[in-house]
Amino acid sequence: MPHFVIMGAGRVGVMLAQALEDSGHSVAVIDQDDRSLRRLRSTFSGKKVTGHGFDRDVLRRAGIEQAYAFAAVSSGDNANILATRVARETFGVQRVVARIYDPARAEFYQRLGIPTVAAVRWSADQVLRRMLPEQRIAGDWREASGRLQLGELALHDSWSGFHLDAIQEATGVRIAFVTRFGEGILPGASTSYQKGDIVHAMMHIDAIDDVARVLAQPPSAEVKEMAQSMHLNDENSEGVDQA
Repeated sequence: MPHFVIMGAGRVGVMLAQALEDSGHSVAVIDQDDRSLRRLRSTFSGKKVTGHGFDRDVLRRAGIEQAYAFAAVSSGDNANILATRVARETFGVQRVVARIYDPARAEFYQRLGIPTVAAVRWSADQVLRRMLPEQRIAGDWREASGRLQLGELALHDSWSGFHLDAIQEATGVRIAFVTRFGEGILPGASTSYQKGDIVHAMMHIDAIDDVARVLAQPPSAEVKEMAQSMHLNDENSEGVDQA
């Protein structure tokens, strides 16, 4: 059972903790004020840890060494970033997200590879989307007929280095644009997925669950073979053009 650690027992932290527990996950919530921990429902069975979320001993008490993901959603930007860096750099938690009030600062840390959600546009749902790659894809836009949706994809780290056209072929989506280091880019023929990219794609509504399931796992042997074949074909085409 995946274990999740959340720093901050405000409204969003409580919503996250209870949503994760409802999904069958193990959860620990950290807050420096034990009164805040009382906001959790009486039936909450996870850990309640009083202390600073960037303190290593406090994090250990919360089970950070076994954590699948860590979210820092307290009211302090500095505390959230510091806690997130400790979780990743000291304890090796790869899936982290920090809530940041200052959009400029959020973009800066995004460039350092720390996923952030700026306060002007964050929600519990957006944090969950970064903590749970298998989460159903939430749509940013839906066309009038209701058949197609533009959504933000969540890819397993093993997809890093794959050309976007191979990802399209494996999932049936059409990638519209990529956000990289806080800036939007239109993908070209040679654009590859890089760890930390946010990939936005159009897809059929009835295929969303299948797309999420494929991308939440490492590429299969068939996908790797297909991607290699596409790459070789591109190289051969370039050779013909040059000739």
